[in-house]
Amino acid sequence: MHARLVEVGGGGVRVRRLGGSRAGEMRITRFLRNAAVTVDEIVASAAGRTAGRAAGRPVLAIQDTTDVRVDSDNSGIVLHPTIAVDAADGTLLGLVHAELLGRTGGAREHRKKRAFVDKQSRRWLRGAEQAAGLLAAGAASVTVIADREGDIYEDFALRPPGVDLVIRAGQDRRLSDGTPLFAQLDSVPAAGWMTVDLPAAPGRSPRSAQLALRFAPVTIARPHARTPEAAAALPPDVALTLVDAREVDPPPGVPAAHWRLLTTHAVDGLDAARRIVGYYRQRWTIEQVFRTLKTKGFDVEALRIAEEPFEKLVTAALVAAVTVLQLVRERDGAARRPLEDALDPDDRPVLEAVSASLEGKTARQKNPHPKGSLAFAAWVFARLGGWTGYYGKPGPVVILSGLIRFKAIKHGWTLHNV
Repeated sequence: MHARLVEVGGGGVRVRRLGGSRAGEMRITRFLRNAAVTVDEIVASAAGRTAGRAAGRPVLAIQDTTDVRVDSDNSGIVLHPTIAVDAADGTLLGLVHAELLGRTGGAREHRKKRAFVDKQSRRWLRGAEQAAGLLAAGAASVTVIADREGDIYEDFALRPPGVDLVIRAGQDRRLSDGTPLFAQLDSVPAAGWMTVDLPAAPGRSPRSAQLALRFAPVTIARPHARTPEAAAALPPDVALTLVDAREVDPPPGVPAAHWRLLTTHAVDGLDAARRIVGYYRQRWTIEQVFRTLKTKGFDVEALRIAEEPFEKLVTAALVAAVTVLQLVRERDGAARRPLEDALDPDDRPVLEAVSASLEGKTARQKNPHPKGSLAFAAWVFARLGGWTGYYGKPGPVVILSGLIRFKAIKHGWTLHNV
């Protein structure tokens, strides 16, 4: 099923198309409707493979939430995955955790009355708890990365032992001395600067930005909006470090980039502050996963099947989307990962034959990566997807397009050799 998802994903996911034939359609339908097949089991299988790749690595566990089915009243289903990325070289190691949650329109007004354990926001702490399992699997370190929605006091106060956090501040918290968080560094001179490339986003063109960096220890106080029972289970405050990165001289009419990052890491100098900003910037990887899962790839939002099969198919498509992104991240061969980390070993002879047919006479037109490596395969898929080898680097859409073409070639190869 994973192979078929990767093969047809660029044109959207449909059960009939995924099956390839009436018999295949019925097999997949029975699989999705089988009570013994669960979302948790699909995720656990993928997470087990990820844990094996995490050994000895410093890992960033990046989590976020995206809508996958939304109705007119704002109710629907949301997906919350956690992915593992190597903090040193950016290698996408795989899926760590994922859960699908029902969202009911109009329920937000009652959220403060519910216990934390009953809130959907508990998912952020569950993601961190699952990421902690990578330490037991041999990861050198684990740092959980989250955007502003993950700025929840319980996430800091109840974080798993050994797990660090880098979370973008989403609210102007009260500190233990009664002062507001956001004002702490406004009048402090910059400790230094760093230049980053900001990717394109809705309403924003890509650009290079110079960031002024400031940092200081802070102690955030437990929020008042907690029941007496909930407050008793939480410490009165939590010691963190605030790293403030704000853009200097943005283009005219463009809002300046400004990230306030709360972290459990010690920040004892400018290099450490730059490292924290670099960690946070890796969060873009999960946005690429969502892009591949949705309109630029598997188009899971267009699925119109019953809720339980829908959730299983979305989860399987998520695993396949991560596979596509693994190829994208390994296109330069920095991590020297083997083909088997994401593809079938039987693909190798076809890949080598196709690569030879795509290579030109100049060095720029030849596959520079060793045979049997994931980077070798990524080069082939990028060329099949339309990349010439001269301009820029291939992204997820190009890689997925080439992967689909390769699967068609492999099918013809298999028929020829029967």
